[in-house]
This record gives sequence, C-alpha cells and structure tokens, in this order.
Amino acid sequence: MPPGQAGVVRGDRARLKAIVDEQLSIVGRPQVNTALAVMDVLAEHLDRLRRRLLSTARGVKGARALMHDIYGVGPLSSLALCAWLGGADRFSSSRKAVRFVGLDITVHSCDGKRSPGRLSRQGPEVLRWLLFEAAKTSARACAPGYGYYTQVKERYDANRACLSQARRIVRQSAHILTGLGDDAFTIVAQPASPTTIAR
Repeated sequence: MPPGQAGVVRGDRARLKAIVDEQLSIVGRPQVNTALAVMDVLAEHLDRLRRRLLSTARGVKGARALMHDIYGVGPLSSLALCAWLGGADRFSSSRKAVRFVGLDITVHSCDGKRSPGRLSRQGPEVLRWLLFEAAKTSARACAPGYGYYTQVKERYDANRACLSQARRIVRQSAHILTGLGDDAFTIVAQPASPTTIAR
C-alpha cells in the first residue's frame, strides 16, 4: 500500500515506521512523527468524547424513545435529533421540523437565487448527514420501511429514496418529541451492568 493512503496510518504502525525510516530524510522524519503523535492524541480525545455521547444518549429519555421507536436511529442520531428538535412547543408541525433540518424541497424563488426542486440545505449540516445515514438502513430487506424505500428507488433513485426516508424520520421524531415535551431531556436511570451487580 502506498504511504499516501490512509490505511497505512490507521493500520500497522511498525510498517509505517519502516516506510518513514527508509524513505524520508532526516528533516522529514520528525515532521511525520510529530503529525502522527498529534493524530494519536486527537484519536484518543475523540474516542473519549464518542463514549461520553453514547452514554448520554442512553440516559436521555427522548433519545432512548427515538432509538426504540424508529428503525435505523442510533445513539448519536437520536441525541442529535433530541437536541435540535426536542422541547415543548419547539415546532408546531412536523413539516416545520423538516424545513428546519433543511430536507424540504425548494420552490421557485422570485429573486432567482434558488432553483426549484432542490434541497434547501438550511439548518444543521451534521444532523442532515446523520439522518441520511440512518435512512440508509431502510435499504435493508429487514427494515420496516423497506417497501416504501424500494418504491421511491424504483421511481427515482437510491439517493432520493434515502432523502425521503430521512424526511420520514424527522417527521416521526418530531411527533415523538412533541409528545414528550420538555420531558424529552429528562435523565433516566440506566440499568446496572452485570459486573456492577456482582460487586
């Protein structure tokens, strides 16, 4: 594998060290080693942050409800949905939630800046990405929304089918979180792990 590919950095460090020692100059080696050390620190920090987010999602009532009720919505996407869409009277309709996320289809604008039939792409980009990833699970034959997904895919394409499913997830999430109101942010006690009980 050429040294420029990311797989070397994420893979065998002994092999990467050999490449650095054999192919780089004395000046280049410390630069690469410093960059790798910084990447290691960042990776460790991001791993801690990810574990904390996952733990938080399992303890927030709204996030747990979304994970339980909506196929494909995992801890990170449920926590993001809860943070951006949750709360009493946040949205008066699920259509407004879809518009907030930026998954609504634009119509003709008189100023000529937006062409019709495109996503508005307003709102949080990270949430749109998480929703699209969650919607991809609809492509699985075991998914509850597989029938709808395949209909849209056959009529248009797989990308449009995922976007349609992402809008459905937003609408369903908005209804669930509206029902919970501010209680969506309640922290619920998590069951103790078997190792904790044994102690």
